Amino acid sequence: MKLVIFGANGKTGRRLTRQALEAGHRVTAVTRHPDVFPLAHEHLDVVPADVCVEDDVVKAVHGANAVLSTLGVPFSRDPISVYSTGVANIVTAMRLHGVTRIVAVSSSALDPRPHADGGIVLNRVLQPLITRTIGRTTYADMTAMETLLADSDLDWTVLRPSGLFDAEKVSDYRLQEDHADGVFTSRADLAACLLAQAGDRRWSGRRVAVTTPEGTPTLWQLIRREAFGKSPE
Repeated sequence: MKLVIFGANGKTGRRLTRQALEAGHRVTAVTRHPDVFPLAHEHLDVVPADVCVEDDVVKAVHGANAVLSTLGVPFSRDPISVYSTGVANIVTAMRLHGVTRIVAVSSSALDPRPHADGGIVLNRVLQPLITRTIGRTTYADMTAMETLLADSDLDWTVLRPSGLFDAEKVSDYRLQEDHADGVFTSRADLAACLLAQAGDRRWSGRRVAVTTPEGTPTLWQLIRREAFGKSPE
């Protein structure tokens, strides 16, 4: 397949690009900063583009069999529109070129139900604090993005990872519709799930929680390494 990856220069996007190339796919990696993109391959095209510029997106999507979005921006108290604007442009481009399959990353934070594995600190303190303060504008825009996809005529799947961390290998990750009890997702697993979903319609038209069951960090390690001032990607 020819896969177009938006957010390709992020932590998950780079892993996804590498995994897709290793699996034999042709990849178009879309990034605003192609000069610092670390990968090179005969089946890789690195395209300079801004997802918020419709003409850029239309050019990037041309010839795709599927589109994968790992868009991510840092938390901010200011209004955020990258997710909804970017995906709106992607939807427009896909319709123009007759592309139907899209898999996009969102967040488990959009489901307010507590995680059975999260404990009191996460469920009653950290998650409500982040979603109501530094993450409020991010999650509002992610919600708008999900709604836009759900209202479209595309073959869409939304992946909702939990707390992201780095791992070397792909695990036997878990998928559950809407909500999961697990509180961690490795970027390797998220990338592998994105790649698998590109050609798998079993979760089409659904929001899917993806979590990693083994080799996860402690909650304190996640907070220290990932949470504050970092991208939700």
